[in-house]
Amino acid sequence: MRFLKYALILSLLSACAATPTPTPTPDAAKAKLVRQPANFSQLPGWEKDDLAEALIPFAKSCARILKIDPLERPTMSAEWAGSMQSWQVACRALPQSGAVTAAQARQYFETYFTPTLLTADGVPEGLFTGYYEASLRGSKTPGGQYTIPLRAKPTDLVMVNLGEFREELKGQRIAGRVKDGQLKPYEDRAAIEDGKLPPDQDKPLFYVDSAVDAFFLQIQGSGVVTLLDGSNVQIGYDGQNGHPYYAIGKELVKRNYLRQDDVSMQTIRAWLAANPVEGKEIMRTNKSYVFFRILDKDGAIGGEGLPLTAGRSLAIDRSLLPYGVPMYIDVTAPRPVDAPVQRLLIAQDTGGAIQGPVRGDVFWGFGADAEAIAGAMKSRGRMWALLPKP
Repeated sequence: MRFLKYALILSLLSACAATPTPTPTPDAAKAKLVRQPANFSQLPGWEKDDLAEALIPFAKSCARILKIDPLERPTMSAEWAGSMQSWQVACRALPQSGAVTAAQARQYFETYFTPTLLTADGVPEGLFTGYYEASLRGSKTPGGQYTIPLRAKPTDLVMVNLGEFREELKGQRIAGRVKDGQLKPYEDRAAIEDGKLPPDQDKPLFYVDSAVDAFFLQIQGSGVVTLLDGSNVQIGYDGQNGHPYYAIGKELVKRNYLRQDDVSMQTIRAWLAANPVEGKEIMRTNKSYVFFRILDKDGAIGGEGLPLTAGRSLAIDRSLLPYGVPMYIDVTAPRPVDAPVQRLLIAQDTGGAIQGPVRGDVFWGFGADAEAIAGAMKSRGRMWALLPKP
């Protein structure tokens, strides 16, 4: 979430907190992944992309992949994605990104991988949005304008990966608190904000000066808090209360406060700023609440557990697609960019609103430019997965 030299920012807010235009329908989110064979000549802009840039995040994923025992995990969580052995062969052949040219990187991918078009029940077009690393002003103690807590994960919060219990539930998660031997729902956003967590579980990391900024930080998943002494602290996602995510953009449209075509991060922010009382109630329609931790690494960490690379890391639907897979996208131009976005990214993150086979959220880094482009992004496009040759 840091560099902004790339021409696409898919708005996590458009994807996660706003209702994009066009927006994915429930059928699109639940559609079956259907793959279609392809070749590199069918990838628009493949010859123009600086693929050496994609080697940087892919090398991070490969470092993780090479540590996996292929006997214990024979495939990349999805059999169609290829054997772990094939992935490790490709990763061992990875050229050093610091010395490789775009042409050499292209030769590498064409030698070791084969593209496959991803479709939703045969429909190749899907929604692409983007996210960024938020910037906030904060204090270690409450006082004055700094009254909104960013909370650490409670120790009694139990997060469950349902895919570990049922194959058909792969990618789905719940969370709660164990009571009398049973997992019970955790407090929702309103209850947490009203201080109804058990006192020993309510652990603010910092206090910030904007409830809206704190809300958007939970959407983005990570950010930088600038403290009163001028120092910066990196924080990132560390847990979620288990309540389903609800896009407040939908609620604003439902109440006729915004038109669907006008929904973006910027218009949502503007409405919340102009209507602070009702804005608080609107934000609480999203019962999901995110907890944070201080990061000891410089940069945002994705769901794969690796630092994200601006413009080259992609959030995908983890229930359908594995981490570490190179994904080539061809999407319509976001504002204010005037050219299609055609580039290779690596699947390294996920998100509550990223649902469906052809659904992507591009990470675009830190700063005002990243936020501005991310907030306005609502793009339709196609996506190919690059899978290792047997």
